[in-house]
Amino acid sequence: MKITVLFPTRTEASMFQRLEVNTVISGVGLTATAYSTLKAIQEQPDILILAGIAGVFPHSPFQINDVVLVNTEVEADLGFFTPNGFVHLAHLPIDMAFERRHVLSCEHLPVPALFPLAKGISVNAAMAPFIDTNIADVENMEGAAFFYVCQQEQQKFLEIRAISNHVDVDSDQWDMQSSIQALTSGLHKLIDHLQK
Repeated sequence: MKITVLFPTRTEASMFQRLEVNTVISGVGLTATAYSTLKAIQEQPDILILAGIAGVFPHSPFQINDVVLVNTEVEADLGFFTPNGFVHLAHLPIDMAFERRHVLSCEHLPVPALFPLAKGISVNAAMAPFIDTNIADVENMEGAAFFYVCQQEQQKFLEIRAISNHVDVDSDQWDMQSSIQALTSGLHKLIDHLQK
């Protein structure tokens, strides 16, 4: 099986090494991820995996260093500010013909799930106060672009995240080292399962 893993940063990839698995540093953010995902798909992998860290929302059941598989993503800061506040582009009452996409789902999750499933939102502005966080467990900066490109190209994909921090502008405490260790262990477990 040909597996490619995309890591947003070299830091997130720093503990992972597996000779039979191709790794790509995709870059941070939706734009860099869309480009890197498409380039990776051109190499015709059997499956693409996006692996990185994520912040967790206060209402989520997950804790720092938990590892999750992301089953849905929303590009949460895509939209308009109106007199009534921020409105997601998919819900904007505007008379224009365009694709109204909101929740993107992964249809390739292992059964039974190897890790808890999490709902993700992707943002270009982390911890933005105007987005709807009630629909999500975790926040990242790449997942929605990854999901969208894989779906459009009919590429099998998964996203795995380790929780590194709380999404809280008043608390800048990150457990980078332990969360990357957890991510690396989880990624090995996921790849072992895929290769069976």
